[in-house]
Amino acid sequence: MRDLAHRLLVYEAGAGNASEPLESPAVRVYEKLRQSLGEFVGVAGFQSLASRALTLSRPEAPSLSAARVAADGSLHRLGDIETHCDFGKDSAGEGGIILIARLLGLLRLFLGEALTLSLLRNAWPGEVFDDRNSSHGRNA
Repeated sequence: MRDLAHRLLVYEAGAGNASEPLESPAVRVYEKLRQSLGEFVGVAGFQSLASRALTLSRPEAPSLSAARVAADGSLHRLGDIETHCDFGKDSAGEGGIILIARLLGLLRLFLGEALTLSLLRNAWPGEVFDDRNSSHGRNA
């Protein structure tokens, strides 16, 4: 799950639109998951999964201590610490990877791998899951 989370964040880092407000790749991945999965599990279901993922992530990523999951499932204060896209060297970027990996792990646990991947393909249609892009770090 960690590798998949890293790939999604790298993809989002490269897919950022310069005309949009600067938002961290972790926040963009999280929001896509929230939108896609919220339709499937509902707002309360996603909020519960996201809260649990955040709790499980904090011991491994203390930089997430300020982050909060709101009642609507939105993530607050992650963007305050996620200002760089260098996931290999930036501890805040590492926290984003850990959080997304924990969330994906919970989804796989509760929904199964096939359904989780299907939901991810709905959120990232096309080239994100295209194996031909693996040499560019853009497949998941």
